[in-house]
Amino acid sequence: MCPKLDYQDFLKSNENTIRNYDIYIVVAFYKFFDVSNLFDLQTLLDSILSRTEIKGTILLANEGINGTISGKKNEISEALESIWKIENLTDLKPKFSLAPKNPFFRMKIKFKKEIVTLGIKDVSPNYIVGKYIEPEKWNELISDKNLLLIDTRNDYEVSIGTFENALNPNIKNFREFPKWVSKNLIKKDPEIKNKKIAMFCTGGIRCEKSTSYLKSLGFEDVFHLEGGILKYLEKIPEKHSKWNGSCFVFDYRVSVQHNLKLGNYDMCFACRMPIKEEDKKHKFFVQGESCHHCYNFSNKKQKQKFKERQKQIELSKLKNESHIGIPNIKSKITKL
Repeated sequence: MCPKLDYQDFLKSNENTIRNYDIYIVVAFYKFFDVSNLFDLQTLLDSILSRTEIKGTILLANEGINGTISGKKNEISEALESIWKIENLTDLKPKFSLAPKNPFFRMKIKFKKEIVTLGIKDVSPNYIVGKYIEPEKWNELISDKNLLLIDTRNDYEVSIGTFENALNPNIKNFREFPKWVSKNLIKKDPEIKNKKIAMFCTGGIRCEKSTSYLKSLGFEDVFHLEGGILKYLEKIPEKHSKWNGSCFVFDYRVSVQHNLKLGNYDMCFACRMPIKEEDKKHKFFVQGESCHHCYNFSNKKQKQKFKERQKQIELSKLKNESHIGIPNIKSKITKL
């Protein structure tokens, strides 16, 4: 579907909610393409966003763009129209969801070596990539008993939800994925490169790069979920879904469920692990300071730092200000 039509369909299906509530539209997007001049693209994006109240983070690298932004309907609509006019971004396919408040505190546009960090040179979906599978065809694919289904996300993301029969690599970050592939796939099964493999991630960017990596190693039959879990949860009704649990998202919503409704998780702001209401009753949970995941792993100095930060947050709330470390600016450009 045309990206603009997809956005219009999203607005139409959520028309009543957007009209009747003080709601924010969250826009997640990425695209792999060769960026010839990072500064020019950064300046162009800043010229579009700096005159709005839109907040979020956009990462730019020579391999492409990766970002999530959030704002009110009118400003998001105008910003998207301008972004879709940028060369190489006319076919950008964002994913949309709603939030009762802006999940972000400021607007940042940053340069990175990679828009998703694998740490392996010369791996690029611009040149080689697995087969894209639309959300509507994903269930049929992963029902194949001979298929190896791999969740490419970090362990704390997988802990709150994943697809049925998916393999969890138990990685702390994406840089660990190549080592896991070598140790748990290639060395354990000499025939693994001839087997059918499907991978998925939150929005599609990580599994797109992971399929590129496997293809570069000689894997033949590699697939990934187009648009990631977010697009699947948006498109596939819960009664037909093979997804179990919630999907972790990297903002203050913490998680979303089917139809991209807000999930039931909060976040420990010491270790960033997702936690449930029942976890807050644990003896090791202290708001803003620790939870049962991290209490035994942080030292006294760190705990004191978290305690002071939480104190500043509470004081800022009373004054109706952004908390310490989050400046009240519309846009921040980070130079190379």
